[in-house]
Parts: sequence; C-alpha cells; structure tokens
Amino acid sequence: MNFDFATATRIVFGAGAFAHVGANVKNLGRRALVVTGKNPTRGEKLLANLSASDIGAATFSVSGEPEISTVKTGVALAKNEHCDFVIAIGGGSVIDAGKAIAAMLTNTGDLLDYLEIIGQAKALPKRSAPFIAIPTTAGTGAEVTRNAVLASPEHKVKVSLRSPLMLPRIAVVDPELTYDLPPALTATTGLDALTQLIEPYVCLRANPLTDGFCEQGIFRAARSLRDCVFNGQNQSAREDMAIASLFGGLALANAGLGAVHGFAGPIGGMFPAPHGAICAALLPHVMAANLRALRERDQNSYALRRYYRIASMVTGNPNYVADTGVDWVHKLVADLPIPKLGAYGIREEHVADIVAKAARASSMKANPITLTPDELAQTLRLAL
Repeated sequence: MNFDFATATRIVFGAGAFAHVGANVKNLGRRALVVTGKNPTRGEKLLANLSASDIGAATFSVSGEPEISTVKTGVALAKNEHCDFVIAIGGGSVIDAGKAIAAMLTNTGDLLDYLEIIGQAKALPKRSAPFIAIPTTAGTGAEVTRNAVLASPEHKVKVSLRSPLMLPRIAVVDPELTYDLPPALTATTGLDALTQLIEPYVCLRANPLTDGFCEQGIFRAARSLRDCVFNGQNQSAREDMAIASLFGGLALANAGLGAVHGFAGPIGGMFPAPHGAICAALLPHVMAANLRALRERDQNSYALRRYYRIASMVTGNPNYVADTGVDWVHKLVADLPIPKLGAYGIREEHVADIVAKAARASSMKANPITLTPDELAQTLRLAL
C-alpha cells in the first residue's frame, strides 16, 4: 500500500471563521489581490476585514468560469498593484482563478508552458505566492486542491494547471457564507460535492486516509443536501455540506476521480454548462455504468464492494444492494432542480466527439474500470 497526501497548510473551519481572516493572514503579506465573483458584497466585507488588520488590497472580479486570459489579466493587475499575496472569495471558479494567479505571480514564462493537454505541462519551478481560499459554496472543495481548472475557448476544452506548489496556505471554510445560496445553485454544487466523495471512494487510487473523508462526507451529504436545497437557513445542514465539500476536495486531490469528471472537462469546454450541473446530471448514470461493467468484467473488484457500502451510507440500511444506492442518487437528482445536459445544447451529434475527448481526460484514468466507447456513449445519452 503506497499513497501520498498533501493539502492546504492550514484549514480553518467553523461558523464565524470569516470574521478572523485579517488576523489569520497578517503574516503572509502587506498587500493582497482579492479575487471575487460577480457579486462584490462579500469582497467589500473582506476588504474591511483586511483594512482592520492594516493590510492593503486591490480587487479583481471573475465573471463566470476562468479562462486563460482571465489569469493573465489578474496577474498583470496584481503586479501593477504590487500585491504580494492572493485571497479568493467565491465559488470554485473564483478560487481556481485566484490559485492560478498566485502560481503565475512567482513563476516566469507563459501560462501555456504549464498547462496540461493543450500546453507543455511543465512542472512549476517555484511555489505560488501565498494563497488564501474562502469558499462561498459547498461543492468543489477547491480550497484544498492542488490544481486550477481553466477554460480555453480556442481549444474548446477545460484543462488544469496542476502542482503541489499551488496548495493554499490557508483555507477558511465558514458555513455561514453559504446560507444565502439559491436552491438551484445549492443543488448543483451539492451534487458536485457528492460526486467528489463517491468517485474517490471507488477509484483506482483510493487509500485508507481518503476513505475516511469519503465515508464521513457521503453520510453527511446524504442526510443534509435536500434540507439545504429546500431550507437554506438550516444551519446544521449547511455545516454538513460545507464539511462534505471540504472532505471531497481532500479526497479527490489525494486519490483521484472518475468518469463523471472525465466527461465534465470536455463538456465544460464545449458548452456553457456549469461544472456542478454536469456532474449532477451524469452521476447516477456513471454509477450504473460502472456497476454493470464491474459485474461483467471484474467481479472481484474492491470497487464493486464499495458500491454496496455507498448504498448503505446513503440509505442508512446496511442490507441494501449496490443498485439501491444508484436508485437513491437517481431519485435525489430527479427531486432537485437539476437540468438535463440537453438544456445546454448537447445533442446526439456531439456524443462521439465528447466521448473521444473524455476517454483521454486525466480523471478517466482513475475510474474503477475502463469503460468502452459504447458504454461511455450510452452513459452520456442517458444524461441528455
């Protein structure tokens, strides 16, 4: 048994943790680039927090999912404003943008030198500028991962900038920041979190350390995601989902993912579909496809046994079979405001291209069994 585990230098979790950001980052630099989403409100609160600790700041807003050009613009701004560290407050896209900006603040050369698939995938030679991640959604777990997902419109694909040198110095996870998320966003980000707990649990690189995170996270997401969607002010449910999201990030960064995320990269690069919505639409169908393939071709796989344990965790019944877990996820997706992938313009004529790209995706390599092109195509069709 061999595995490696790395994460953010420090994780600060709990209701009210956001109020102490200034004090926690005081020793990391004198002037921060604050990366926000479209809504500047939380950015304003963060600026006041930093000012109270005598930390200067410049702001950079990220609208939508970050592109390569987004990162270049952010780096230029940070240099012009003499920022020596980066704080990102927002969803996974904002955090990924901030993470990439921090990496390129200290590393020379073009961003393409370091990007996977479309670039040269060179290793970053230097550690990122100090980076602090403050998630405002419970979904991606990006606050504890070592990669940033960036879109390249030119290539119609999403790719990763990846390095252990990109891990945040501090991750501040405050469930209170998620209380006002609308139901639809709560649903898609929450199902992203569930996906990022299930896939590492059954993947080829699962290990005992990440298993613990997955088991706790799946249990908490199963009992609380519905409540978060339909009663957003339920504090205990919001806390459960914040923990589940954090645990998913810890697991995926140190074990791997699978076919859901293998599809998500190409689809996200080709169509205007949010990452969480893609994962939500695909999750039950990928689970079903993996189960069928494992039963047909690898009946002794540990992953097959893991699917039985997932059924137990989501239903609370230790005697249920693996298919019950798949059915439970199907019903969850059906009950929540989750659109089919066809809502984003994906049609039958796109299936072959998506499947070909998905088969080459890095996340697909950790799927518990290699799915054939026909199996991948059928899985995708069911999500349309």
